[in-house]
Amino acid sequence: MDIRRAATVLAWLLLALVAYSTLSPIGMRPRIGTWVHVERFGAYGLIGFLFVTAYPRRLPIVLGMVLGAAVGFELLQMLSADRHARMEDVAVKMAGAACGVGAALFAARHWRHLRGWQNKPKLKPSQVERSA
Repeated sequence: MDIRRAATVLAWLLLALVAYSTLSPIGMRPRIGTWVHVERFGAYGLIGFLFVTAYPRRLPIVLGMVLGAAVGFELLQMLSADRHARMEDVAVKMAGAACGVGAALFAARHWRHLRGWQNKPKLKPSQVERSA
């Protein structure tokens, strides 16, 4: 399967999971078991990474959509009686999304170098190592 196609499927599935987690009643929200901010940062970071991988030539649209989803989902929580919207949560989500987008851009730019790193020849032993 093509990497972009896989990233597309995973990105949309993860966005749907985050929407469910954000908008469902608090008791139904899935938890990994870590700090909530780490979960939020990681989820939006992965969403940003996957969407940039899936749609590399649509960076402004992807960035706007991922950041807009963070703000929009948080605001939609105000419609639920047992949920609350906080600026702190939005900031963590937007920071995660921005880091994910940045990581994907870095990986795409340096992909050849990162791939070639595994195939570099090993260094020859020095004189000291040979004599030991």
